[in-house]
Amino acid sequence: MNHSEKVDQDAVLRARTILLESDRPSVARQVEAYRVLSAVSPLTYVPKLADALVSYGYEWEVRDLPEVRLARHTEAAAVARRIDEGDPRRATLLVRALDACQHGLYALGRRAEGLAVCEEMAAAGRWGFEHGQVRSPAYGHWRLAEVLAEEGRYEEAAEVCEKSVDAERPLTAGDNSFWAVVRWVAALDAAGQQGAALDAFAELVDVTRAEVAADSASLAMLVCQLVHQAGMLDGADRRAEAAVARQEALTLLADLDRTGERRSWSDMSSWWVVLFALSGRSAEPVPTAQRPGPAFGAPCLQWSPDIRDAYLDGLGPLEEQVTALREDPSSPLPELIVQHRRLAVRTAVYRDRLNHRLLEPLRPVFAEGVALARRLADPGTLRGALTDQAMFLLAARQYGEAYDGFREACDLLDP
Repeated sequence: MNHSEKVDQDAVLRARTILLESDRPSVARQVEAYRVLSAVSPLTYVPKLADALVSYGYEWEVRDLPEVRLARHTEAAAVARRIDEGDPRRATLLVRALDACQHGLYALGRRAEGLAVCEEMAAAGRWGFEHGQVRSPAYGHWRLAEVLAEEGRYEEAAEVCEKSVDAERPLTAGDNSFWAVVRWVAALDAAGQQGAALDAFAELVDVTRAEVAADSASLAMLVCQLVHQAGMLDGADRRAEAAVARQEALTLLADLDRTGERRSWSDMSSWWVVLFALSGRSAEPVPTAQRPGPAFGAPCLQWSPDIRDAYLDGLGPLEEQVTALREDPSSPLPELIVQHRRLAVRTAVYRDRLNHRLLEPLRPVFAEGVALARRLADPGTLRGALTDQAMFLLAARQYGEAYDGFREACDLLDP
């Protein structure tokens, strides 16, 4: 035995000793041990090393060191690629490592590299499904759809989203189906496929309606979906259908005002915020690869970190812009109304990111929107402001106020 072999064996012995310690070793010591043992027993220890490296990148000491965190996750991805294809955990471990890696790349603004990793994630998920390692053919695809949308590549995003929706069938009114369908609808609509977007959202409304009838979904969520559907129908100049959707929503709101929900449901504010933000997308710049923007239709926390930070950092300047317009007597009122709604959307996204306590922080924002619309004395503008306020109050479980405001909005419909 030469000296190098003796050193190698000593290192292996130390690594095994670390893992046998009575107290669970720290993540750093696990990584140290697995690095050594993965060279000796790759089938056993390469998967463990990949998993530990992902956790290592989330350790508190590198929380504010994005380059170090990314280096650890890049190593995790490289190790995960080496996992034997016969290991049943390969797809999930590889996607987990790639997901951590792409997040770090986007946080540093390295979008081209991040996109390549997202494409690799989708391919890894597809491979895992084909080899029986994951249950969904859309596994690993979620980030690819979002980053494509952030660059304005909506047709490609819609194709990816459609796979996710198909994987969810039969749809339910729950979180997974809701998010999958809303992402798809957002991408279809932005790609100019208005009819397909309406059909996709109508399917979600039908599913939610059926579950409400069976007492297995929230009345408030159905109201929120119906009102959003009505707005989409108005945009497609299908006014009669929009009026029917609004009337159904008003009837359900009257029930909520009288009796409340038929049973207790979890908070729906995040669902409302996503739909509200999506309704305001047309007021924001169209994203491109050179100037990416938010993937409206997905929750803010799932946007790329660089996009999310830029969007939320814009809240202060937007508040200043609205204040300047408000205080300048020569400012056109329609412009103030447009910018105030942008501010309302961005504030709702910001508040939802912090917590789900929306009522007190947002009440004055929506009240001002209605007051500005009353000053303009345009029925369509006032109807929109009243509807925005009513859906905010609905999300905040103020059913009586929501009903009163939405009833006034419906009374303003053209005869």
